[in-house]
Amino acid sequence: MAISDIYGAGIASGWQVLDAATFTAPRMLDADVAIVGTGAGGGIAAELLSQAGLRMLMLEEGGLHTSDSFRDMDEGRAYRDLYQEAAARATSDGAISVLQGRSVGGSTTVNWSSSFRTPPQTLAHWAAAHAVVGHSEAEMAPWFAKIEARLGMAPWAMDPNPNNAVLRRGCEALGWEWHVIPRNVKGCWNTGYCGLGCPVNAKQSMLVSTLPAALANGATLVHRLRVRTIDHDGRTVRGLTAEALGHDGYTPSGIAVTIRARHVVAAGGAINTPALLLRSNVPDPHRQLGLRTFIHPVNLSIAEMPEKIDPYYGAPQSIASDHFQWRDGATGPMGYKLEVPPMFPGISAGVFNGIGADLRRQMAALPHTNAMLALLRDGFVPDSPGGRVRVAADGSPILDYDVSDYIWDGVRRAYLSMAEAQFAAGARTVRPAHLDARPYASWTEARAGIETLPLRKFRAMLFTAHLMGGCAMSEDPARGVVNSAGRHHQLSNLFVLDGSVFPTSIGANPQLSVFALTAQNASGMRQTIMA
Repeated sequence: MAISDIYGAGIASGWQVLDAATFTAPRMLDADVAIVGTGAGGGIAAELLSQAGLRMLMLEEGGLHTSDSFRDMDEGRAYRDLYQEAAARATSDGAISVLQGRSVGGSTTVNWSSSFRTPPQTLAHWAAAHAVVGHSEAEMAPWFAKIEARLGMAPWAMDPNPNNAVLRRGCEALGWEWHVIPRNVKGCWNTGYCGLGCPVNAKQSMLVSTLPAALANGATLVHRLRVRTIDHDGRTVRGLTAEALGHDGYTPSGIAVTIRARHVVAAGGAINTPALLLRSNVPDPHRQLGLRTFIHPVNLSIAEMPEKIDPYYGAPQSIASDHFQWRDGATGPMGYKLEVPPMFPGISAGVFNGIGADLRRQMAALPHTNAMLALLRDGFVPDSPGGRVRVAADGSPILDYDVSDYIWDGVRRAYLSMAEAQFAAGARTVRPAHLDARPYASWTEARAGIETLPLRKFRAMLFTAHLMGGCAMSEDPARGVVNSAGRHHQLSNLFVLDGSVFPTSIGANPQLSVFALTAQNASGMRQTIMA
């Protein structure tokens, strides 16, 4: 079956796609709206705003990579081309790995396509604790429905792959809640290589859905372009200052690009959007910018199963459990969602943390390996204030993120839950991803071992692929950078339309939350512009 070349055909038909790496002289670009970032927020905003006939610029620091380059399904190529810092991004102390997309389509190009509505408990907490209006469960429902229809989101209809089946089997044996995950796919081939870029254009990422729609509506895409600052006078944004990057996608070429825009949308995602606003010295009278950045800390448990798992094949995530997510309410001990990750050889070698013969044995056992993860829900209590984004001397973003005793308590309980589920599903051995853990041969042995593990940074392996906050929304300017509609409190023509506006983490994979909230707020922005 031939896979269509969406961008080749589009450019031939007149789409305006500019690669800044090819610029040989300074450029001046004009737009009604300039959108910085083409991920979940930028992609949705671009489609909706372009429908109004506005002159649109979509600006992306990463390169344009399409299904043609994804068909090798190669880890090394994907991490280099599609992830921030070649998949080496981490918190400032290096203790927590951060997997974040960096290409046209952003993280939607490389995520595992799990698509959850924002939990109603989270929406209610935002209204009660953070002065957020207009985003209740009832008010968000039609926006979720529109996005689900637009991007083909539906519960995965095929049987789960063996990796996900372990979680389902464990939950059923223990009487725990579990559910099938909705995925944003159309015509999925069930290969399992979603995190390396979909080779068949089945995943309805921004790369293959809203960005092509915006281009067809007359928008212009400029990629390999790094936006350095938002230019403003303290009351109004005038445009952007940017620099072209070379063909490696990282090194500035020395070519300056200036953008004049009536309105600017910051949509680079948590970490990058707060950093852009900080570099730009936007008004921040209440010192909220960059604070309360949340990550869904994730810990892992690794099981050796008697049956073949092949954890690199099949839909990466199709089963999840919220059994431990809300059992103590929104503000009790930290809740967590249980899921499984795919295990590719390259990333698995790092997760195993072994060397020599030990690593060779673990890699040889990879076909029989199940991994389970817990998404820890941070931000709902004072003991979980999230992290802080700041900028280095060269303007690059830095994320400080401490791990409090409150979080460590959640990490330990999650280790216990995952081990119990894996043994209930028939695991031969279970080993938490922790330097001081060993393979445990029974649930009783695992429970005793996990209770004594020293929980400290660099001993417990932690990572995240979910980034939220740093430009929180609130109707109270003392508690938020933008209002509930995403409009900056001090700069009237600056909007933030991405996950950085979340006042807390959400307790689920965030892409649908970003899509729906952006659709709602971008629609309001369009009405404001066109009034």
